[in-house]
Amino acid sequence: MGKTLEQKKVLVGEMAEEFQGTQMVMVIDYATLSVAEITKLRRSLRACGAVCRTTKNTLMKKAIADVPEWQPLSGFLTGPSACLFVKDDIGGALKAYQAFQKESKKTELRGGVLEGRALSPQDLQAIADLPPKEVLIAQIAGAINAVTAKIAIGIKEVPQSMGRAIKAVSEKEAA
Repeated sequence: MGKTLEQKKVLVGEMAEEFQGTQMVMVIDYATLSVAEITKLRRSLRACGAVCRTTKNTLMKKAIADVPEWQPLSGFLTGPSACLFVKDDIGGALKAYQAFQKESKKTELRGGVLEGRALSPQDLQAIADLPPKEVLIAQIAGAINAVTAKIAIGIKEVPQSMGRAIKAVSEKEAA
């Protein structure tokens, strides 16, 4: 027997709350996954700060109806859909999903939404190929440090050049 109207309203409210604090939502086709496999996917995503929810597409569309930022998501909601709500580590969640997909070979990534923009599977792959957040921060810090080091060397060189010039002039006059 199906859910009552009240149960559906509560479910839509829960899903609308799930969008709070979510950075990105990915939609996958989970039709061929067993319960054990979807549980394994949920566990692997939980470590990255992501949640996997399965629900009817019509209920998901009602949950995003009032939020324009998530409207592009409705384009991916066709057929059996599972939504991956990524709250923390986007790259880590994508890599966890890809590892699961490589192992099971049963799911298909339809797309996702990040900051109100629809992302194709290729866009999501490009995000997954980025280095982890910590590595990117270290690279930026290294680049900033290199610039400041060059400025410091340049500033230090001005008085040294001036000193060498004065010494050369004094030695020339002495000779």
